[in-house]
Amino acid sequence: MVNEMEIKKQICEVGKRIYNRNMVAANDGNISVKLNDHEFLCTPTGVSKGFMTPEFICKVDENGNVIQANKGFKPSSEIKMHMRVYQKRPDVGSVVHAHPTFATSFAIAGIPLTQPIMPEAVISLGCVPIAEYGTPSTMEIPDNLEKYLPYFDAVLLESHGALTWSTDLLAAYHKMESVEFYAELLYKSKMLGGPKEFDKANIKKLYEIRRKFGMPGKHPANLCLNKGGDNCHNCGGSCGGADYSNMPGYEYNFGCDCGGSNGVDESTIAEIVKKVISEMK
Repeated sequence: MVNEMEIKKQICEVGKRIYNRNMVAANDGNISVKLNDHEFLCTPTGVSKGFMTPEFICKVDENGNVIQANKGFKPSSEIKMHMRVYQKRPDVGSVVHAHPTFATSFAIAGIPLTQPIMPEAVISLGCVPIAEYGTPSTMEIPDNLEKYLPYFDAVLLESHGALTWSTDLLAAYHKMESVEFYAELLYKSKMLGGPKEFDKANIKKLYEIRRKFGMPGKHPANLCLNKGGDNCHNCGGSCGGADYSNMPGYEYNFGCDCGGSNGVDESTIAEIVKKVISEMK
């Protein structure tokens, strides 16, 4: 089992990565890791994520109350949204919040990331909705976020940024990278006349691959993010079962439960994608 000091070092390393990749500016962003049901490590407020060292990291309980923090440091005021994720998603081990430029631009424009334009995004990320605007540091953000938590592994925060979560710190960070990469490609392809989307048959193949390999997290294939049914991932009704028709703000579409429970590493995902692409040709 990794000790707390090693996890603190990992948090600092991820902080440097999001800072160096221009996913945050100045003191923006925050990171947290679950130690157990009652203890969590998190980044402090008012500190650049690119210049942290382990003694900066705070420990809080499940309510966000401070368990341990060195003098001069206190938890981010946005720890509330992290705690809501852990509360509603017991499978989650880490949460990352950042302001990546392309993804945040979509959040500001009010455009969810829903177009199936590349295998990696469909298989490992899924749709990325927009949680309604909430005032930073208040309960408005976690309250607006809550209804998306049972169904997604990443959201855009309206006029704010992006939030990702997964089984561990590295996986949560990689989801943030994936969100930003997806947003950048979608933006650039729109500048070239619009992206070419996968048809339903190919989306169905991608979801089938995802189910076969038991990808971790939640990955809805039945929630239409656009009321007209356009530009949303769907599985064509192939997996049947779960009914999410009561999901607030969404339109029931195909009926599918594509969540998984077993971890799959990135090399496996890459091999899956190569196989799927070859079958599409």
